[in-house]
Amino acid sequence: MEPPSKLLLKLSKRLFNNSDEQASFIEALINPKSFPPCIIWCQDKVENLPLIVEEPITWQPPFIDRLSLGSKPGQNPLHEQGYFYCLDFSSVFAASTLLAVNQPVQVIFDMCAAPGGKSIFAWKLLQPELLISNEVIGKRLGMLISNFKRCHISRSIVVNRDSSIFAQSIPLSTDLVIVDAPCTGQSLIAKGEKAPGCFHPSAINKNANRQKRIIANSAQIVAPQGYLAYMTCTYSPEENEEVCEWLIKKFSQFEPMEINHLKDYQSHLTKIPCYRMFPQDGLGAGAFTALFKNTHEGEKKILDIDSLSAIWINMYGDD
Repeated sequence: MEPPSKLLLKLSKRLFNNSDEQASFIEALINPKSFPPCIIWCQDKVENLPLIVEEPITWQPPFIDRLSLGSKPGQNPLHEQGYFYCLDFSSVFAASTLLAVNQPVQVIFDMCAAPGGKSIFAWKLLQPELLISNEVIGKRLGMLISNFKRCHISRSIVVNRDSSIFAQSIPLSTDLVIVDAPCTGQSLIAKGEKAPGCFHPSAINKNANRQKRIIANSAQIVAPQGYLAYMTCTYSPEENEEVCEWLIKKFSQFEPMEINHLKDYQSHLTKIPCYRMFPQDGLGAGAFTALFKNTHEGEKKILDIDSLSAIWINMYGDD
C-alpha cells in the first residue's frame, strides 16, 4: 500500500480538523473498499427479485433499492429490459435533495446529464411533463440515449450544446435545473479507480472555474420560484462550498434550502445549507450536494421547444 501523497494529506487537513477523521478519510482512499450497489426502479418493482435488498435508510425513496455487497444487478435480465437503472448510493445521496421540491414540476433540465442517473432519478421522483437532458461531450451521448431508450424515459429530449446557448435561448423557463458538475472526480479514488492529477491545485482551479460558468448559465434558465440543484463527486472545497457561496453572491435571488433528511451530513466548511457524504461513512465513495430556490416572483417564460429543435438529438414518448 502506497503512502498518501502530499496533496492528499493537505486536502485531508483542509477537510477535517480532527486527526482521526483525517486518517479515516486517507485510509478510505489509499485502501478502497467496495460499496453496495443501488438500483432505480424505472418500471413497477418486480417481486421475488433474485437479489438481496438491504434495509432502506429512513429517507430512501421507495423506487430505490440498496443491494447487498457484491450484487451484480446489471447482469440480471430485468436490467436489459429496462426495469431498473444501476447506480451507486453516492448518486442517490446527491440527488436526494430533490425530495425537498414541494411543488409540481413541469420541466426538468439536466445540464450535465450523461450517463443519465440523476435525470432518471428526477424523472421518476417528480414525473415532469418534459425532461431535457444535455450532454456537451459528444462521445458520451450514445450512452445517455441508450440508457433512456432502455429505461423507457419519456417524454425526454437529449441535447448537445454548451450551457451558454441555453442561457440565451430559454431563460426563466425551467422548474428545475440539475447541475451534476464536471469535476476532478476525487471520489473515484475511493472506488479503486484512477483520476490522474485530481488533487493538483491547477486541476481543482480549472474545474472550479468551469463549474462557476456552468452554474451561472444554468441559473439563468431557472423560472421564478424554480429550483437549481448542484452536485459533484469530488471533495475539494473550491469545487463545492466555494462554488455555492459564489453563486449566491452573484445571483442573490437564489436561496440555499435546508434539507431536513440530510441535516446529519451538513458541511462544516460553510454556514450555508449544503451536504457531504465521505467514503469513510461506508455508504458510498462520496458526494456533495445543495439545492437552491429562485425566490424571484414573476411569470415563468414559456419554454420554446422550437428553439431546441435545431439541437435536439432525439425525443421519446408522445408528441
